[in-house]
Amino acid sequence: MLRRGDVVAIPTETVYGLAADVENAQAIARVFAIKGRPGDHPLIVHAYDVDALAGYVAEITPELRALSARFWPGPLTIVVARGPRTPLTVTGGQETVAVRVPAHPLARAILAAFGGALAAPSANRFGRISPTTAEHVRADLGLEVDAIVDGGPSSVGVESTIVDLTGAVPAVLRAGAITPSQLGEALGTPVVTRIGGPVRAPGTLRSHYAPRARVVLVDSDARDDEARRRGAGGERVALLTLPDDPATAARTLYAALRALDADGYDTVVATLPPDTEEHAAVRDRLTRAAAPRP
Repeated sequence: MLRRGDVVAIPTETVYGLAADVENAQAIARVFAIKGRPGDHPLIVHAYDVDALAGYVAEITPELRALSARFWPGPLTIVVARGPRTPLTVTGGQETVAVRVPAHPLARAILAAFGGALAAPSANRFGRISPTTAEHVRADLGLEVDAIVDGGPSSVGVESTIVDLTGAVPAVLRAGAITPSQLGEALGTPVVTRIGGPVRAPGTLRSHYAPRARVVLVDSDARDDEARRRGAGGERVALLTLPDDPATAARTLYAALRALDADGYDTVVATLPPDTEEHAAVRDRLTRAAAPRP
């Protein structure tokens, strides 16, 4: 199906992806159309291993090899210079490309059998909650996707860390399970966190990952009062409480938000987890979910 240009939802350890052949212009156009995604918003290129990226990236640099040896297969996306096999339609018109080697065994089996690279943004409407089960994909996209490969719930549950290697200093553009400290250790140089800049990356718009319900972030000591105040005003209000463990909180975040949407709540009142590297991904997703909608 992928070889003939179909669009197939596949499982990864982060979230489910909407996969299409990187080099098939019609298939890539369908991905953007199904998601309702702006054309200047780049897609992540997925491959079986770092050597399979030859041609899709301009060069497999020592830095790319160092990170791939430490973190791939796994929830890390690396931004490098674009190669000739990656069309500008995939990169949002940029001369950089975001690449990843996923760890989910079914994604890896599909990439091995396919033999090329797949663009695979999250399999949901643009700006909404990413899917972590096959059922989430079907609820969002219905029959617009040609097939869904059910690989069970995603084990990580939030999108990959994105690190940009094209600047003078390596920079994290999107928080995920892999932290800047871990990246810096693998590279032997400090890694900064950057908001904005010349390289556009997926999932970094101010409003993103949003449920239909309004998300309100408050301090922990004000959470109950805020919920009561809104409830008294006629809103159906839910309190979102996540586990203390960072990995468990990330794995359950999107499923919890989807469940609250399914129950018809108007407002979700939540508090941010601690401001640490380990909690950065959940802090980022909740902050974007609570941002004013376009």
